Amino acid sequence: MFLSERNKSGATFTLLGFSNYPELQVPLFLTFLAIYSVTVVGNLGMIVIIKINPKLYTLMYFFLSHLSFVDFCYSSIVAPKTMVNFMVEDRTISFVGCVIQFFFFCTFVVTESFLLAVMAYDRFVAICNPLLYMVAMSPRLCATLVVGSYAWGIACSLILTCTVIKLSFQAFNTIDHFFCEFSSLLSLSCSDTYLNQLLLFIFATFNEISTLFIILLSYVFIVVTILKMHSACGRSKAFSTCASHLTTISIFHGTILFLYCVPNSKNSRHTVKVTSVFYTVVIPMLNPLIYSLRNKDVKDTVSKIMDSQVFSY
Repeated sequence: MFLSERNKSGATFTLLGFSNYPELQVPLFLTFLAIYSVTVVGNLGMIVIIKINPKLYTLMYFFLSHLSFVDFCYSSIVAPKTMVNFMVEDRTISFVGCVIQFFFFCTFVVTESFLLAVMAYDRFVAICNPLLYMVAMSPRLCATLVVGSYAWGIACSLILTCTVIKLSFQAFNTIDHFFCEFSSLLSLSCSDTYLNQLLLFIFATFNEISTLFIILLSYVFIVVTILKMHSACGRSKAFSTCASHLTTISIFHGTILFLYCVPNSKNSRHTVKVTSVFYTVVIPMLNPLIYSLRNKDVKDTVSKIMDSQVFSY
């Protein structure tokens, strides 16, 4: 049964997720719950810490607060629904719900990729041109870069979402994934998806190449500048400043490149789903841990908060 343009919104999608492992539903639920709890506390806690500590009123932490917000958002779009599906028999989601989930997920993932590129450029200016840093990275420019990242994320997502809305689907569909992933939706459509696949390829390629180019170029100049430093202490401090960001970039882009740049014939659906769990749920949890564990100011602020809570009792 095919849906006409008028009643297309009545289509439903069943998210299979990991339902082929019934004995693992409860352990998976508990695992996702623990990871998501750390994600919420870590990212919202990072935003609060940056707000309450005057020492963290710098451009690097301005970008980091937005990265934490984006991590919290795109994890919250996927994780709660996935956890519910572990515990219920009815794993369906409406066409409208599926489209909304994809729209917001795509928005925040694209935004994160460009925020990471902006943060790489910020480190490049801070290390390679420290005397001109406050001039080159003016508050207005920084705000423009952040707003631009969000705007481009929304634009990409809106265009792809509009192309999905025009597709026709059967009344009942099964998605072999735990969320409404774009290519999974296209595979279920009864319409010609050539334009959708072309736009996905163009946006994915442009976003990945442009952000990686900015990141790699920035770090080439950073490494060259660090190697020219005569002070061992200066080199150590510069490398330490970049270590957290490099770790985040490597995990985020490494996972995405594995998912979308390796031929499908070498990837089982199970491998794709497990890898998707990593970048949709695990990475948002890791980012605040990576930045907090390697940052003295953040650790000092957390210690002061913990001490004040202990003494208040």
